[in-house]
Amino acid sequence: MERVNIYLGLGSNMGDRDMNLLRAVNLLDEAFGTHPERISRIVETPAWGFEGPDFLNLCVLYRLPRLGTPTEHGLEILHTVKAVEKAMGREAEPLFDATGQRVYHDRLIDIDILCYGAETIQTEELIVPHPLIAQRDFVKKPLLEISKPEIRTAFPEIFA
Repeated sequence: MERVNIYLGLGSNMGDRDMNLLRAVNLLDEAFGTHPERISRIVETPAWGFEGPDFLNLCVLYRLPRLGTPTEHGLEILHTVKAVEKAMGREAEPLFDATGQRVYHDRLIDIDILCYGAETIQTEELIVPHPLIAQRDFVKKPLLEISKPEIRTAFPEIFA
């Protein structure tokens, strides 16, 4: 069966941040039925887009069986990561201000789909590659650490 490289970014700035990341990876392992092929080092950075405690961030690479089209499978993966966030106690859905800008806040766990192989996905619910990777060193550096040539070639603007 054909496999696809799924890159996820994880972050936490509440409670036992290290344990939150470990628990999230364990829950993802259970949901996907496999362990990550690669895990980056953990990086600590200030909150991005708001005032709050520092975040711990890391990136993981799962090699999963390709199920359906990239959009169908990407949305299935999105629902899985959202279920993991919810299982860990994340309640808040994204908030937006009056101008439509995202309002960021403290998070027990945040899991973003960064890349789905070298594919692009563009739906109302999911945009891949994640549109803010290039602006976020706390994502870009760990992603570069674990990335395979396919995404560095397909999306050079991310790593510029």
